[in-house]
Amino acid sequence: MNSFQPAYLESYKNRILKKRKEQAFEKLKNCHLCPRNCGVDRTVGKTGICKTGVRAVVASYAPHFGEEAPLVGRYGSGTIFFTHCNLLCNFCQNYDISHEGHGIEVSNSHLARIMMELQNMGCHNINFVTPSHVILQILASLEIAIEYGLNIPLVYNTSAYDHVESLQLLDGIVDIYMPDFKFWDSKVAKEICKTPDYPEKSRSAIKEMYRQVGDLQIEDGIATRGLLVRHLVLPNELAGTKEIMQFLANEISTNTYVNIMPQYRPFGKAINHKDLSRPITNEEFNSAIEIARLKGLHRFD
Repeated sequence: MNSFQPAYLESYKNRILKKRKEQAFEKLKNCHLCPRNCGVDRTVGKTGICKTGVRAVVASYAPHFGEEAPLVGRYGSGTIFFTHCNLLCNFCQNYDISHEGHGIEVSNSHLARIMMELQNMGCHNINFVTPSHVILQILASLEIAIEYGLNIPLVYNTSAYDHVESLQLLDGIVDIYMPDFKFWDSKVAKEICKTPDYPEKSRSAIKEMYRQVGDLQIEDGIATRGLLVRHLVLPNELAGTKEIMQFLANEISTNTYVNIMPQYRPFGKAINHKDLSRPITNEEFNSAIEIARLKGLHRFD
């Protein structure tokens, strides 16, 4: 990957990674790692909304070819799907993982070996899917994986329901942030996820992500560092696409790399929600693309 070196190698060398791991462990003793602020001591096995104690739970891992083009390249993005979630959308396409908890507990050394296996398969990055509740486990396993020889970018693939203070633990460690900015309206977020503070928290989180890594950088077709924002178009304009695209253009950057996604389907419990009980139409998707262009955004997946 040319002269690129992932940020975490320098943080490991100057012991910042070790310090951040220790800080994350302290956060788990009275867990306020994410905006749910459950306040439980996860270090002794107690759990809150995310149902995860001191060990991460992994549902699956593999080279993934359905991600954004700069992540996939020729050999795929090395995705690790973490079980459970701190957001819990009622329409989640991975409902069995996020809500029902399918997966196996792994030690930090096991998670490190998974990273190395994906790197050895040729994956262009390690893509942590739904990582907000397992920042400690990621930092601890990364420390081990670096000793094994890990040297590809880390992707933080999140719902964007993140505390800024927790994201700051990842400054100089995560290379690529990939938040999915889901809802603009707090009433919609409350109805779908029981998180009326989602819009506010996500805006702050994405600003912090951009502060850390800037616009997406691509070398030889492969992303190496920066911000990549996803936005899932919902039926009946529930996502607030117009406002989200305006936020990205005005308060982040018109060079923001954006993936406007058309694949919404009424998974999970969404079939029982009248406004979510159908897929989006071609007209709704095309309108979302046009809105983004009109707001000045121009880098699309």
